[in-house]
Amino acid sequence: MAVGKHEAGRGNFTYEDLLHTPDDGKRYEVLEGELVVSLAPKVKHPRIVKRLQRLLMRAEDAGHGEGFPAPLDVVLSPRDVVEPDLLFIAKDRLGMVTEENVQGAPDLVVEVISEGSRHRDAITKRHIYERHGVRFYWLVDPEEETVRVFELKDGAYGDPRVLTPGQELGCALFPGVTQDVGKLFSEP
Repeated sequence: MAVGKHEAGRGNFTYEDLLHTPDDGKRYEVLEGELVVSLAPKVKHPRIVKRLQRLLMRAEDAGHGEGFPAPLDVVLSPRDVVEPDLLFIAKDRLGMVTEENVQGAPDLVVEVISEGSRHRDAITKRHIYERHGVRFYWLVDPEEETVRVFELKDGAYGDPRVLTPGQELGCALFPGVTQDVGKLFSEP
């Protein structure tokens, strides 16, 4: 099985193929039919994910739905199987969660850019999430210390709100549950 560079629409990999990838600790996804592998990120990445996970846990504790960290397959279609850093599903849509994976578009997907994932997260995955109807997409950039908040309106994301330290990150899915953006990027 070859692991190639993503080229839109060119691959023939499916979720069925993904089930046969090695259990080697790497992260495998199928993006528009192309198998993509990601290596483990640097320490700052999981630190930010952990802080965002706390935010989603507060939303969960408030009864708004359920959040999940990677690794968890999200099957958007046979040719689009993603493993976002974090995702959140509103309580009235939790039926899409199976024992094996998530079947369909979560309400919120969070990707934290790591070395080598900038184009994939900012362009390829954003288009995939938009096409499959993910309502909210947060693109977290540790280098710029920003969070780009995309919201699906009339089937498209449009321009994101760009949040910086000192601003509150939250979502209409869980009103009143917020996090200062600066705290995502601060040292322990």
